[in-house]
Amino acid sequence: MKKFLDKFFPLIPVIAILVPAMFSHSCANTTEAPSGGVKDSIPPILVKVSPPNYSTNIPLTGQEFTFTFNEYVTVKDAKGIFLSPPGTRAPMNRLKDKSVIVYFERDTLRPNTTYTIDFTNAIGDYNEGNPFPGYTYVFSTGETIDTMMVCGLVQDCNTLAPVKGAKVMLYKNHADSAIFLERPDAAAITDDWGFFSIRNIADTLYRMYAIKDEDNNNMYNSATETVGFIDSLIRPVTVVDDSMPELQKYDMKDTLACQARKPRYEISLFQEKSARQSINSKVRLSDRTCYISFTAPGAHIDTMWIRGIADENLITQINRQRDCLEIWVNDRRIMPDTFYAYVNYLKTDTLGLLSPYTEEVKLVHPEPRAKRRTKQKEITHADTICAMALTAEGNRVEKDGFNLLFTQPIINSGFDRMICRSVNPRQQEDTLTFTVTQDSTNLLAYKIMPDVTFTTGYDYFLKIPERCFRNIDGFYNDSTEVKVTLPSDDKLSTLTLHMSSVHGKYIVDLMDENKTSTVRNEEIRSDGDIVFKYLTAGKYHIRITEDRNENSLVDTGDLLSHKQPERAKFYKSGSEDNSVLEILEMSEVEQDIDLSILFN
Repeated sequence: MKKFLDKFFPLIPVIAILVPAMFSHSCANTTEAPSGGVKDSIPPILVKVSPPNYSTNIPLTGQEFTFTFNEYVTVKDAKGIFLSPPGTRAPMNRLKDKSVIVYFERDTLRPNTTYTIDFTNAIGDYNEGNPFPGYTYVFSTGETIDTMMVCGLVQDCNTLAPVKGAKVMLYKNHADSAIFLERPDAAAITDDWGFFSIRNIADTLYRMYAIKDEDNNNMYNSATETVGFIDSLIRPVTVVDDSMPELQKYDMKDTLACQARKPRYEISLFQEKSARQSINSKVRLSDRTCYISFTAPGAHIDTMWIRGIADENLITQINRQRDCLEIWVNDRRIMPDTFYAYVNYLKTDTLGLLSPYTEEVKLVHPEPRAKRRTKQKEITHADTICAMALTAEGNRVEKDGFNLLFTQPIINSGFDRMICRSVNPRQQEDTLTFTVTQDSTNLLAYKIMPDVTFTTGYDYFLKIPERCFRNIDGFYNDSTEVKVTLPSDDKLSTLTLHMSSVHGKYIVDLMDENKTSTVRNEEIRSDGDIVFKYLTAGKYHIRITEDRNENSLVDTGDLLSHKQPERAKFYKSGSEDNSVLEILEMSEVEQDIDLSILFN
């Protein structure tokens, strides 16, 4: 008997499959969606809604909303069923025959409030997954339905690309803290085009925000989410009309229909940098080098000193963002294992205000003294040189010259000992004079510009002999030489931008086709030409940013300070809506850019 069972039990799964199949021709399954036949390419059609759309006096608890289709459907993305105003929990759903039933937990609905349930990319047919294009259902827990609406566009502040899935929120509470602490009074999700419409809202004043709600809690988390806002209070001026293009549900591939919608508001999403100022980290890199970083840019440092080190022996610089203080000790004595630094700066207090504060910072050497002594016995020539990097790029040398970057400040320099020369195609050599300029934002960086007009076919050399420079550790440099030649490929092209109506400082970035990296970069303060030489054939974009604080950076915004990110625009030639600029081989392209039109 046991042997029989051992042979029989492995066959049970096979029998379970075969037996129903033998009778499938004579008995239809009435509880599951039918399958098979010609592939279905038609999306589901909504045939009935219960209670009817625009129903009023809906009870606060126990109500279910039934949406019946002409075929069996499935909920592909529960997050696509969106309730406005949103509650603490998202809407719940279940399937019954050809219907989707939506319901809510207790305490979700508020009294005397107009609600919308929006279906976007949430539902598809059962067999093929053909998406239901969407639908907005309106109801009220009071006796009336609100009738106003707003619409707009959400874009990334840097790429100006539309942001899909951003949450746009309206608040009747105008306090700055509302977006952090409360759920909105109305909301909507942007589609593939970054477009949103918030419908059936009250005729009153609102603050409007947009966020990428990563934790889906309908409130803003500045640490992980991007944010955007409209500067002033808004009041809706448009009455809902279901026939309006702005309220239709379109196939996102229908470009003409989607672009026909007219956004009233534009919101730029940005990543905030921390507004609370304090010391973030402190690192001792070596005997005489360390840095102190801050949690927010724009640190205001009054004084800084190190116990036991004379002020005249400290070399300091703060970076362009003003969130990192670099410190070097120009003292050849043996340095202690720990520096005790004291930084007097404006720190954010418990009330959120900036107040003067003196903080002790311990900067511990990364290696124990015993290990450093052992390494002293194994020291090599590479450990005892003034480290530096000398570079030059052919397609930028006419503007940038040769670039020299040290790893530590130099205390003795011999720029006059450097040798700059050119060699023409006939191997005739000339010695060139040059100008040395220290970078205004980095005391370790220098630009060496030959006093000559660069010529194609010539080779240009810059040689730094040994022992020209001595750093704070007392080490001298090794000899090095760099050669650079202008690009000679006759297939390269030139782009000239004729800039007009330039009032203030602007950053002009020539970006790649995907807007992911900057190919070239220039700054301009007045009308004139910007020339980008030696470009390979391809597609580019021209991004122009208002540098309002003239720090040569594209600055982000600050929500609580009501500071928008610095405005950026992509130049679009003619009447085209496309910012792509195609440059062909061996071409000289010219573009007139009027900034008063671009930034109107």
